[in-house]
Amino acid sequence: MSEPGVAVVIEDDEDVRNLVDAILKEAGFVVHSAATGREGVEVVRHQQAAIVTLDIGLPDMDGHEVLRRIRQFSDAYVLMLTARQDETETLTAFLTGADDYVRKPFLPRELRARVTAMMRRPRAADAPAFAGRAPGGLHDGGRAGSDEARPDDAVIRHNGLALNYKTRTVSLQGSALNLTRSEFDLLYDLLRGKGEVRTKTDLVRAARGDYYDDDAYISEADERAVETHIGNLRRKLSEDPQSPRFLLTVRGIGYRLAPKRAD
Repeated sequence: MSEPGVAVVIEDDEDVRNLVDAILKEAGFVVHSAATGREGVEVVRHQQAAIVTLDIGLPDMDGHEVLRRIRQFSDAYVLMLTARQDETETLTAFLTGADDYVRKPFLPRELRARVTAMMRRPRAADAPAFAGRAPGGLHDGGRAGSDEARPDDAVIRHNGLALNYKTRTVSLQGSALNLTRSEFDLLYDLLRGKGEVRTKTDLVRAARGDYYDDDAYISEADERAVETHIGNLRRKLSEDPQSPRFLLTVRGIGYRLAPKRAD
């Protein structure tokens, strides 16, 4: 990575804070730290962070609330750190706008790999704000950021939906949709599939990128996160559960694109 920018570490445990600080400095970041949620929000705001590591269990406020406040003004990559084993915590993190999560205790190389994978994806500053994530693993085997992963036709249309890969925008019947990076990636992957069934494992890789290679372990929490993202997509697409126009569930396997309609 060249000139990765500013990283902010929001962590109340001094030992963990110092460890994450050292890992990010080794990766080339200028690092600022905060021991509380309120302080962390202000550091992110004033330092224009490129990436934030955020502990869920902070002393002054819940990490999810910190993330909600950060998302009001920043599209920095946010990596949640948690010692909790409850899958609900992970799902809540993604719903609030996290890009990834790591469970404590973690290996330094794992954290570094997650950060490296996130920073390979184009930032929202390179496209319209909050438009979505750059694609990760794709059904044709393309890798994030590679030329072969980019479609010849930047705009994909389906039943009144238009996804523009180059500008990272999505519209429905001409009205812009505000998708997260993960939602954008999943929708893009399903649209490119043209009705091909995509397993939840496939979609985890599509949403997460290079860190999840073919041999990487994908947990139930990862697959549950995909279910959450798909649910959010359906809500934003105003899907009719009785007659979906865009996303179909293939029970026990995953999802696929609904057929094109004449209307």
